[in-house]
Amino acid sequence: MVEVAYVNVYVRELEPAVAFYRDKLGLSLLHSDAEHGYASFAAGPIRLGLAVAGADHEELVGRLTGVGLAVPDLAAEHARLVELGVTFAMPPERQPWGGFMALVDDPDGNTLYLDEVSAAHASPGD
Repeated sequence: MVEVAYVNVYVRELEPAVAFYRDKLGLSLLHSDAEHGYASFAAGPIRLGLAVAGADHEELVGRLTGVGLAVPDLAAEHARLVELGVTFAMPPERQPWGGFMALVDDPDGNTLYLDEVSAAHASPGD
């Protein structure tokens, strides 16, 4: 059986990105290696990696990543992050499919989903 083990987000500089994901989003840093341009965070059952893109992959930085981060109270998390100066591409909004979601930008312009954990995401039998 294949399982997702990690997702990488491409960044320009490792340290500012690590600071954002650790200090603002509150993810737990597992490993950071400036020499190899990579950091890894605990992000629930999978890992979130930050990879320095380098000049030959600059086009990978500053994109809508498709990486979803779950929070129990989106309104409270939005307020907390706004206080920390975090930029939102989309404020919290109820989605047509029933979810409650916002889009948040990291320092490199990578857009992440910030999604309130809700019944809309519950697995059958939960």
